[in-house]
Amino acid sequence: MRILVYEYLKTSLLERGLGGEVIEMAERRKVGNLMALSLLTLLTERPMYPYEMASELRGRGKDQSIKINWGSFYTVVQNLEKYGFIEAVNVGREGRQPERTTYQITEAGLAELKDWLRELLSVPEREYTRFEAALGEAAVLPPDEVADLLRRRLEALDATIAEHQEGMKTWGAGLPRLFLIESEYHLALRQAEAEWVRGLLQEFTDGTFPGLDGWRHFHETGEFPADLMPLIGPGTAQEGGPQAAAREGDGATET
Repeated sequence: MRILVYEYLKTSLLERGLGGEVIEMAERRKVGNLMALSLLTLLTERPMYPYEMASELRGRGKDQSIKINWGSFYTVVQNLEKYGFIEAVNVGREGRQPERTTYQITEAGLAELKDWLRELLSVPEREYTRFEAALGEAAVLPPDEVADLLRRRLEALDATIAEHQEGMKTWGAGLPRLFLIESEYHLALRQAEAEWVRGLLQEFTDGTFPGLDGWRHFHETGEFPADLMPLIGPGTAQEGGPQAAAREGDGATET
């Protein structure tokens, strides 16, 4: 079934212009870690030392909108200084505390920040999610199992959405909307995903999903539906198809 999907994508979707979006290439940044974007923004407020920056990122919940690897935090700071986007303005020590360096943003750093923001806000970028990757391989599992897994996902999504909506009410009472739009965006994505999953599940339930019977039959018997035979390689069906290959793979030893 996995081979069928691959062949169909090659011979059908791409011919119709789907799945091959032409999106303007984003500019390659000297420091491309998105944590750098938030650090530069912080330093537009006032000079800070690294520990202070990290505390501010946590306190403002930036790890909710940016995937932050705290282990690379100091490397990002060093790279920003290396490329002239920030500069040290003071090196000092309080009592027995370790020596610390206070940084400020430079004119080059401010220009980089504004240019980077303009790019991110205006240029659509292809983003790859784990869920999309799993959907692309879902045919490996029987449709009834896929439906059950999607129901569990939908339950989790609905719970998360309800919690997020309550949080937005609380935050909205004390914060200007300008500082909530990233959370609004995240909520909108979750709601759109939930509605899409809900619609897909409805197709599974009422039997209107195209090829559902053939998909189920394949997993019950190992036989490819006749209408899909032209999409597979000449030797696949005769050799037992992907299920046979999977069985062979399970018994193979690594060399």
